[in-house]
Amino acid sequence: MLTHLTTDYVVTDRAGVIENRHAVHAAIVDANGQALYAVGDPSRITLARSAAKPAQAAAILESGAFEKFDLDDADLALMCASHSSEERHVLQARRILSKIQCSETDLQCGGHPSISDSVNRAWIKADFTPSAIYSNCSGKHAGMLAATKALGADIQSYHSPTSPIQERIKDMVDELCQLPRGSSLWGIDGCNLPAPAFPLHRLAHMYAAFAEAAGQVEASASALDSRTRALSRVFNAMSSYPEFVGGEDRYCTVLMRAFPGILIGKLGADGCYGIGLKSSSLASESSGPSAVGIAVKIEDGNIPMLYAAVTEILFRLEVGHLEMREQLARFHRPLIKNTVGVVTGETTHMFKLRKIGEEDVAWSR
Repeated sequence: MLTHLTTDYVVTDRAGVIENRHAVHAAIVDANGQALYAVGDPSRITLARSAAKPAQAAAILESGAFEKFDLDDADLALMCASHSSEERHVLQARRILSKIQCSETDLQCGGHPSISDSVNRAWIKADFTPSAIYSNCSGKHAGMLAATKALGADIQSYHSPTSPIQERIKDMVDELCQLPRGSSLWGIDGCNLPAPAFPLHRLAHMYAAFAEAAGQVEASASALDSRTRALSRVFNAMSSYPEFVGGEDRYCTVLMRAFPGILIGKLGADGCYGIGLKSSSLASESSGPSAVGIAVKIEDGNIPMLYAAVTEILFRLEVGHLEMREQLARFHRPLIKNTVGVVTGETTHMFKLRKIGEEDVAWSR
């Protein structure tokens, strides 16, 4: 029985007086299914939200859409993105629609304010109202349109939970999470697409699978199965085009630039994060030849506190080199400042990264 539900926090204070406690849950597993470390409740049922996008992109890749429409790895990276609606993101989404001979009106997502403050300020100044192509999920939607056309299905219902591409995505999610088929839970995301939920450690399994596949393809000159190659291609697309996965100064982009080729990372709305590490990425304790997956959830959905917790975990695990980790410094322990820039408080990581023993292994399977 886990008893760590209310003792692991990221804490903010003012002059030493605790102002907020943000509960943290995390699971670290290897690609063989071995539980390595945990924070809080690693079995918390968690909506993956956009952290599920790499799995959704893998299902799109397996649909045959990339071959049929001559899509490339930059397109694939955008399909994994919660982008900032920068000009390059919108142009890339339009390129996908052009390649598949669809239009913006075919997208079943809506416009919204940009995740980027600078983009938002420019929009306000121009009195601009964003449409569907400016959605941070427009790449994913365009990819699902491509897959739906490749499968010969009705594009008007590609977003329906019963559409062929969504059924394929459900199977992909369950397989990568090592869940029985049909056992994940599904709601509707903010962009009008099905969104999966499952125990947090299953998200770690998913990301470990991407990293393991990338390592296998990199190391092997022999033929590998199509699933391994698809997962590897998603990993490498995200790693090669991190600017398409997030945007300027966004955590996902900064993270993958800091650890080039070593890991992928993806935010999920309301405080969820997934990371896949290639094997031998942990200096403190390697899981042997296997890759590693990390999943983190902030209970109250606070994104800056999520980034702080993820960064602290990377530091504690000694992922990569110190110089790599230090590129995340501004996300690690954000200072609390007032309107004139005076530091009034700080962020502290008051959680324990528990090494998993035999009494805890039930959640890893």
